[in-house]
Amino acid sequence: MRLSIVVPAHNEEDNISQVVEEIERSLDLDYDLVIVNDHSTDRTKDCVLELCRSYPNIKVMDNTYEKGFANAVKFGLERVKTEAVVPVMADLCDDITTIKEMFKKIQSGFDVVCGSRYIQNGARAGGSRIKGFFSGFVGWSLHCLIGIPTHDIANAFKMYRKDVIEKIDINAKGFEVSMEIPLKAFFLGFKITEVPTCWKERTKGKSNFKMFRLFPNYFKFYTWAIYKKITG
Repeated sequence: MRLSIVVPAHNEEDNISQVVEEIERSLDLDYDLVIVNDHSTDRTKDCVLELCRSYPNIKVMDNTYEKGFANAVKFGLERVKTEAVVPVMADLCDDITTIKEMFKKIQSGFDVVCGSRYIQNGARAGGSRIKGFFSGFVGWSLHCLIGIPTHDIANAFKMYRKDVIEKIDINAKGFEVSMEIPLKAFFLGFKITEVPTCWKERTKGKSNFKMFRLFPNYFKFYTWAIYKKITG
């Protein structure tokens, strides 16, 4: 089984080289590294092209959909050819070493493996306390209310079998895509699990995550999931 790592990147020239170097240094798996250039206006793409000379497993693709995190993720997920795929943030917030444990779970038969900050051995370092409370509440409450086997539904750091991506119509426009895919997979009967991971706040560049602006989109999928559970 082969893996693809998809990194959506919009104006990440300060981080992208370090992300790639960390991935290449941390993993001894057989994988493709796909950088999705999301309409960047800085040197993000140039930095990746320079890295391609040193790492033959890197591919860079230009997102031809409308600019935005969800569309960049969707573009990358749709174009990978491997049996498994994991999106990784371009701001160094994800713990790359978790990927090996995720991949073991996929190989053992799971369809979706969620990196969870809110279980034993998981952690969330830095960032807004309000965002932390929000994501923790959403994750734990959905786990209790609908029975989805993860406590961190909002985390973008999840690994999927390609079969899952092929069966789901992605409609999200922003970061809520991280909830949409696993929730739809859950109701389609795919096998889901979680592993602990440690998340840390970015130290370079500017985050595009605006919680209060994005709250309605998260709330839509939150209420949809509860309604679907109730109505069957």
